[in-house]
Formats: sequence, structure tokens, C-alpha cells
Amino acid sequence: MSETKSPDPKPSIAIPDTAHYRRETRLVHSGSLRSQYGETSEALFLTQGFVYDSAEQCEARFTGDDPGFQYSRFSNPTVFSFEQRMAEFEGAEAARATATGMAAVTAAMLAPLRAGDHVVASKAMFGSCRYVVEDLLPRYGIESTLVDGLDLDQWQRAVRPNTKTFFLESPTNPTLDVLDIGAIAQIAHAGGARLVVDNVFATPIWQSPLELGADVVVYSATKHIDGQGRCLGGVVLASQAFIEEHIQMYLRQTGPSLSPFNAWVLLKGLETLSVRVRQQTETAAAIADALAIHPKVARLIYPGRADHPQAATVKKQMGAGSTLVGFEVKGGKAEAFRFLNALKLVKISNNLGDAKSLVTHPATTTHQRLKPEARAELGISEGFIRYSAGLEHKDDLIEDLIAALDHV
Repeated sequence: MSETKSPDPKPSIAIPDTAHYRRETRLVHSGSLRSQYGETSEALFLTQGFVYDSAEQCEARFTGDDPGFQYSRFSNPTVFSFEQRMAEFEGAEAARATATGMAAVTAAMLAPLRAGDHVVASKAMFGSCRYVVEDLLPRYGIESTLVDGLDLDQWQRAVRPNTKTFFLESPTNPTLDVLDIGAIAQIAHAGGARLVVDNVFATPIWQSPLELGADVVVYSATKHIDGQGRCLGGVVLASQAFIEEHIQMYLRQTGPSLSPFNAWVLLKGLETLSVRVRQQTETAAAIADALAIHPKVARLIYPGRADHPQAATVKKQMGAGSTLVGFEVKGGKAEAFRFLNALKLVKISNNLGDAKSLVTHPATTTHQRLKPEARAELGISEGFIRYSAGLEHKDDLIEDLIAALDHV
């Protein structure tokens, strides 16, 4: 196998068979690699490179004839363990980890595409994702069309003979629209395109895009997977063929590699992911109910409530609501800022999925680069707030939010 054929980094190391266990068990045990010392916690292989027994073995590693590790930019035992655990939990054939969530999105979008290809994406997405679709891809001759992700007819009408990729988030950032992944996947496949889904807001606990028909799933592991504000990371999950044909060589040669230390931290995060997300979702639901009846809240959006605009889709494809709540404070930006500055317990941050409850003002942070009319089209008003539920007691959080609203 030549260098250009992207040798599979999978080492010849025994990995425990955990596929028959339930998902929560796989989050703790899948992909575990133990050294000769039999450690309980996964070992941290904090190394740049690897040594070989002979020049012949070194050559065989690079041709792919001798499975094993070569260089941590290509793969690393700790990173490999994280990839294996994520793949098994997600139900994917393969996974590759990246340095950040946006590195995962960019790899999943850019690596398979060529000049002359066309992408269709939902308008409602994270500002950096929209940059990749609207600004970055066209620089390489890849055209893009943005659609109202909730309108299936718009997806259908946007398909061209050269359409290769659909991209969406669901629930969307920050307005928590829930798109019909299965229906959109059918449209994509009928047109000869693949569907890439950013599943961060749902988390792998509450939504399984591959089971719904998606071809590729991406995560910012920085969010719920770490979940404790410690490190950055991302992951691309798909079929073995997609990973080998498009992702492996792209990552190998361009270098958005996940640090072994960060991979180890993320492995530890996966062990508690289910417990944390379930508690955070319960808290988010309670906060949504409290805010929905508050006189200073003009609009409340939460996927777990019956009044969510896409409640039927939520019920069909999600196991529960989200850890995120969206709401609009009456009075626009001035009153939204007054509310944010009055919070004592809940912290202002553009991150989410953390053990600490966090709030942000999307119009001036995550989506500030969009023109006002584009934000208005997406429902991101000057008073809109995105709230990420943490692990604090829900009553303390509700009291803090209500007290801050008293300042509006």
C-alpha cells in the first residue's frame, strides 16, 4: 500500500468486545487499551513518535503491511481509544478525532469535495459552520445554497446534478429548531448526496443521526463530551469507506490532530456523559417551564415542551429534550444585557454543555458576524438568550434566573 492510499492506523492490539453491552456500559468500557501494567484508567500515551525494531518494520508501518502507530499526527493509542469508544457508542463503523469541533466540521465538509461540487445547508447553524459553507468552500470552487431547514421543499428544490453534500444541525444553534433528519436524508440520497449532521445540541444520548439516515455525524467534543470546561476536541463518525477514502488522509496530511492528553480527558468525560446529560436535561426542562410563564420573557423555546414548534419531530427522532434553552427577554439588547449582568450563579460564556450553567447573547457573540436581517430571519433577536444547563441544583438556578429578570 502506498503512502497516498492512507494506511489504516488501527494497531494489532487486542480490544475488548463490548458491542453486546448497552450504550451506557459502552461509554465506560469500549475501546479500552491496556498496557502490560494492567492499569484501571486508560493510559495516557503522551508521545510525538514511535520507534521500530528494524528499518524493515519501519518501512512496513508506512506501507501499511505492519499495522501500528507511526506518528501522533497520524494516530496515537490514546486518540485511537477515544475514536473506538465514540464509534461503538454512536453505532458508526469508524471515527477520526480532531483538535476541535470546527476541525471536524471542516474535515467532513471539505475533504470529500472538489471544485465544481455543490453543497446545500440549513441557514440556521453555528456562525463558524456558516462561514465554512458560505465563505470558505466557495474559495475552492465549491458552490453552496442555504435553505430554510424546516422546509423540505426548499431542500428538494436546491438539489442540483452536482450536489454532493447536505449539512445541518438539529436542534439548531441557537434557536433550537428541530429538523426532520430522516426526511432530509431521503432527499439527499435521492439526489446522490450525503448528509452530514452536527449533533452537538442533541448529544449522542438523545439522538442518533446515523440510525435516522445520516451518512456522517460530527461533534464538538469540547461541549458535552468533555463537559467540564477543560479541553478542546472534535470527532467525525461515518462508514469505514468514507473515513478511509476522505478523512484519514486529509487529517494525516493537513494536521488538525487531537492531542493525546485531550483524548485522555475526553475518554474520562465519556464515562460520565450519560449521567451528566440526563441531569442537565432534567434541569433545562424545569428552567424552561419556569421561564415560559414569566411576564418578562417574550418567547421560550425548548425541544422537550409540547409547545415547541416541531414537537412532533422531537417526539419522532429524539429521546428527550436538550440541555439547552432559548428565550427572548423583553426590551431588546439593553434589557438582555441588564439581565445577563444581574446573574450571580449562572455565568456568561459562549461555551455550552458544561458542568456549570452558562448563558450567552448570540446576536453579539456566536452569530455577531451575520447581518441584522440574517439574524432576524433566523429568529435571533436582540433580546434572545441561549442558556446551557449545568449540574447545579435546579432550584438555585431558577432563583438566580428569576432574580436577574427582576432587574429587567
